[in-house]
Amino acid sequence: MENYKNFIFNKFFIKFRDDILKYITLFVLLFVVILIFTFLIFNYADAATNIDATYKYAWNDVIGWIDFYSTGNVNVSSTQLTGYATSSVGFIALDCATSPSPPAGCSTTFSNWKVTNDGSGNLTGWAYNDAIGWISFDSGTASSSYAYQVTVNTSTGDFSGWAWNDIVGWISFNCLQPNICATSNYKVKTSWVVLGALTADLTSSVFDTGVSTGVAINTIMWQGNQPSGTSVKFQIASSASSTGPWSYFGPDGSNTTYYQPTGDNVPSQINLAYHNNHRYFRYKIFLTSNAGQTLSPRVDDVIINWSP
Repeated sequence: MENYKNFIFNKFFIKFRDDILKYITLFVLLFVVILIFTFLIFNYADAATNIDATYKYAWNDVIGWIDFYSTGNVNVSSTQLTGYATSSVGFIALDCATSPSPPAGCSTTFSNWKVTNDGSGNLTGWAYNDAIGWISFDSGTASSSYAYQVTVNTSTGDFSGWAWNDIVGWISFNCLQPNICATSNYKVKTSWVVLGALTADLTSSVFDTGVSTGVAINTIMWQGNQPSGTSVKFQIASSASSTGPWSYFGPDGSNTTYYQPTGDNVPSQINLAYHNNHRYFRYKIFLTSNAGQTLSPRVDDVIINWSP
């Protein structure tokens, strides 16, 4: 009988232990899933917005703080603002297509409202909130006689200036404008900046025409690819000696101007006043990227036409 009791107890204990282990395992798995989900949510928000996590607020005297970060979807680009901010009166949509509940017909001229960026940080157009209606980011779009505009500093990403709403009035994007930074240090800041174009140059080797009396350098042309916003330009140097001197000139004979063909396979005429009756010549090529430093030209070949 005692053995039977021990058997029953051991069987119960083993089942109880297995149940406990099962619940612990499920709890651990659930905890891990929650951690992963939270991580993904927060990282998605960080990846989707380029608004600073600290400097994220605009201010209005009626509705208070307007938060451009916490929704995780406000994004500033070279062409427009997208996503929506949050406030005490609800979401403030910056673009029809990326509003919380985008209406049908955002592609039409009438409904395609947005806050646009001219690429230099000058914001224009409209935002919208269900409670207070339209918010104007510049006086030109609103046809206002009082000049105002929200801008983004292209070097720092700091917003500044004022927006206007007919119900709640002025919305300040930087404490500098009401001059209250000593008591309330706020602004909206983005990681979007205009990096500025980069220029690199290359100087060719010396070309010997083999004509002792010298030649006329007629045209210069290049072959390759030139994306929008980039440039390819040249300066020419010529000499009667293979050792120079080498002075690189543009069309007006100065070192501040350039021969700039309108595209690849398009010859540019050389000014013979500075490059005639010289046996030797060289060129200097200047390649300039776009302002965002995302595109650059590619030069495969340079063709210079000369004649005795």
